[in-house]
Order: sequence, then C-alpha cells, then structure tokens
Amino acid sequence: MSDVIKTDTIIIGGGIVGASAALFLRRRGVQVVLIDAAQCGSKASGVNYGGVRRQGRSLELLPLSQRAFELWAQLGQLIDIDGEYIRSGHLKLARSRDDFGALETYRAQTRGFGMNLELLSGGALQKRFPWVGPSVYGASLCPEDGHANPRIVSPAFARAAHRAGAVIMENTRVVAASCSGNGFELRCDNGQRLQSAQLVNCAGAWGADVARLFGEDTPLLAIHPAMAVTEPLPVFIDVNIGIQGGGAYIRQVARGNCVVGGARGFAAGPHYAKPGAEAITVIMQRLGELVPGLRHAQLIRSWSGYEGSFGDGKPVIGPSATTPGLFHAYGFCGEGFQTGPAVGEVLADFVTHGKTSIPMEPFSIQRFGR
Repeated sequence: MSDVIKTDTIIIGGGIVGASAALFLRRRGVQVVLIDAAQCGSKASGVNYGGVRRQGRSLELLPLSQRAFELWAQLGQLIDIDGEYIRSGHLKLARSRDDFGALETYRAQTRGFGMNLELLSGGALQKRFPWVGPSVYGASLCPEDGHANPRIVSPAFARAAHRAGAVIMENTRVVAASCSGNGFELRCDNGQRLQSAQLVNCAGAWGADVARLFGEDTPLLAIHPAMAVTEPLPVFIDVNIGIQGGGAYIRQVARGNCVVGGARGFAAGPHYAKPGAEAITVIMQRLGELVPGLRHAQLIRSWSGYEGSFGDGKPVIGPSATTPGLFHAYGFCGEGFQTGPAVGEVLADFVTHGKTSIPMEPFSIQRFGR
C-alpha cells in the first residue's frame, strides 16, 4: 500500500478502552482510525473474568469507576446489545476478623460514592447466602455491582464505533511511529501509512512499547490471569463473588456455568498465554473451601491472556509527558473492563478539550519520570 490515510485521531488498540474512545470521539464528530494488531476485543478485554464492580476499587479510581457505573446502565444504547450485563450485586468475602475489619474500613472510606455497602457476618450471612462455607467470617455486599460477558461486550464496542463512522483496521500492527510539527505518522506491517493530529495509545500489555517510541519508559509487566468455566450447575450463586485480599473470584451465569479465576498462568509466546493445571487446581481448592457447592464441579474449559500491570497497581491515563497530542491509557490489570467505557469518554475529553472533569492526576505517566 502506498496511499496515506489521513484522519483527526488514530487509536492504537481495539479493546474496550480504545473502542470506547473511538465511539465517543465519533459521537463528537472527530474522524477516527482504530488499529488493532489482532481482532478488536480479542486480548485482555475479551478474555477477562467479566466482573463489573466498583467495590474494592481504590479511592483514587472510584470517581472513574462511578462514572463507568453510570455508562454501564446505558450499555444497550451504546452498543445495541445487553452484553449479558446483570446488576447481581458483588459480594466480597472475608476469611478472618482482620479481613472483615478491612471491609469495615473500606465502607467508611467510600461513603458518598453511592455503593450502599452492607456488612454481613455470622448467622445473617448464612441466612442471606446459605451456600457460603462455614470458614467465611463475613462479607460486604455492594447490591448494584454485577457482571457481564466480555467476549461479546468488548468486540461490540468496536462494532458500535464502526457504525458511528470510525475506520477499523484489524490484524494491523504498527511498526514505526514518528511525530513532527504536522502531527503523527505511523507505518504498519502491511505497508499502510497513516497520519493524524492526535494519537491515542490503548495498546494494553503492549502500551509501554508504544510509549517508548516517544521517549517514555514505563515499568509495565505482563501478567497472565488464569480462568476456567465449569459445567452447567443448578443455579445457586446469585451474586458476583470476590475475596478480601484476592486469591479467587466466581460468578454464575444464567445457563448455570460458573466462571472462576484468581491465580496466574504463564506466557506461551509473545502474544498468547496458558493457565496451567497447577493454577486452576489452586483456584478450585480455594473456592471449594469458600463455596462448598463447587467442590465436585467439573471444568469444561480454561484460558489465560495478556494483561499489563504496574507495580503501584494504577494504570496510566492521560497526556504524554513528552509529546503534545499523544494520550495514553494502558496498564489496567483487572480494572479495565469495568472502567473501560469511562476511560474512553475521558480520552475523548482530552482529545477534544485538553482536559476532563474526573481527577486523573494519580494516573499520570509523569509519576515514572521522563
């Protein structure tokens, strides 16, 4: 290819964050080209657990998570499908008195965010959720949190952006990028060249590679969450479940299958990962203790993927520290699916207005230096 495609904004990465940004930019009349090295929504956005929760998010991330909560309520209007999104409630289990104390502290710290957290222990917990094992000390319920199907939600955002007028280029890898007074120029592995005034980096676990092209080095690590799904079981779990301190999570879908996760897999190449039998065994052992009804469940499929993670547990969101017109959003590690629509809206704010109303300073790339 020799012709140059010119547009207002190029977005690298077609996961839920990049696709949401493309959708919101098109709604504001901005020309967009969205590039993905594989298929939109096929990496972390499409293989994650599917939790749509605010409970447990850091205090710094909660304003963004709360805006995402509002946008998830509009999911059908945004992507034309329900995405199997259910506000089932999110139940965070505490295995000890200390863990329960942490839940009490979190409830006190997060008053004002409208989560309406309810603490349960002893007989009240067993009466409300009789399937919880006797080893569980207590729990915190966020009644309006829930879950969705990432395999259909994430690609649907890209399709919605396409219907809104975005140009989608899948199976297209960026091999070179530069910036001059005229804006950005990208060269792709298929020979295609693209030019734009703004560039948005939503490349997920590969986001640091894009940032490095513009002189920004960030300590991003790739991690590989291990997940599995059981055979259909009689429906008995009616909430999305997490554990204080991490280690396991579970949700049951309408068909009866339970989606489980909590351990780490391993890389099986530069772009793919496997869960590993040991990780899946650990997950099922942990969950069997907390939810005895799972002890004899048969697994029918397991998987993993690539996610980007920073040591401080926070993503990078916002303008580049070196290059005007460049914006980043990557390194979400468990935060991206629920917050994704709001991050896309924030990126659209930055591109069109240079600022956003949601506090983004904690997520600036400048925290790593220049």
